[in-house]
Amino acid sequence: MAEDIKLHKPWLVAVWPGMGHVGISAGYYLIAKLGMHLLAEFSPLGLFEVESVEVKNGLIVPGRLPRSRFFVWRDPQERHDIVVFIGEAQPPQGKHAFCQRLIEFAQKLKVERVFTFAAMATQMRPEQPSRVFSAATDQVTLGELKHLELDLLDEGRISGLNGVLLGVAAEQGLHGCCLLGEMPHLFAQLPFPKASLAVLNVFTKFAQIDLDMAELKEQADAMEEQLSGLLSKIEQAVAEQQAESEGDGEEKESWETPVEEEPKLSPEEEQKVERLFEQARLDRSKAYELKRTLDRLDVFKDYEDRFLDLFRKKAG
Repeated sequence: MAEDIKLHKPWLVAVWPGMGHVGISAGYYLIAKLGMHLLAEFSPLGLFEVESVEVKNGLIVPGRLPRSRFFVWRDPQERHDIVVFIGEAQPPQGKHAFCQRLIEFAQKLKVERVFTFAAMATQMRPEQPSRVFSAATDQVTLGELKHLELDLLDEGRISGLNGVLLGVAAEQGLHGCCLLGEMPHLFAQLPFPKASLAVLNVFTKFAQIDLDMAELKEQADAMEEQLSGLLSKIEQAVAEQQAESEGDGEEKESWETPVEEEPKLSPEEEQKVERLFEQARLDRSKAYELKRTLDRLDVFKDYEDRFLDLFRKKAG
């Protein structure tokens, strides 16, 4: 099948779900804004197992295996066609064999370069610019990365298929690199579109293509505002807690503790809030959904301390 597909000097971009949704969001944005269409799909048989099922309205929905699909954009200026591989999940085993299969397919398409997009968690604050870190499979690409003045990974590891795929590409003599968008480590389980935006800004320079970034920038700005405000509240709460700890041994004036007003929610709304708190306690990636729900119900102030406790406990 691949031998029958005629592309012009194609480049491959491969993305999977990961920290901050950085890579997968950038991949989906490329597909949407370039108007790509489905090119091919790998069968999930032998790669994945059904590990859970969803329940909707009390009914169990049969499990579905993750999909692995290729999408293509044909460059009207005939510089480089772009193929984007979207993997809904990484196979739990056989990662190297899976990447060999992917690279073999890419070679049949006559792909010239391979890119992976990922995230790099650092001590950055949400309002700071996201840097793009990079590592290359070859000296030519490394020189281009240096020309773009990116932050090179002098040493370390790139985990998962984002790294393994490039390792296999290097074995086959393909040029390529990993672009890692910087994001705050404290919010590593929340979407951070600013990092996706930074990665795409670099990639579009590589590929010399125009891409409308307005929608992604709008999302990045909105999330920056949300997380900056949240971080300020966390820092304030921690500072107050430290001040209270330092004053534990001192004589204090007594005062009457005010009785907090109970949140004015319906029983159904209370059940939903409690369910979201439990989900956020087990998986911090659910915290943003919880906050949006509390904001929508106009009760965030009533639950603010409890909400911030989720972060203190998770962050250690």
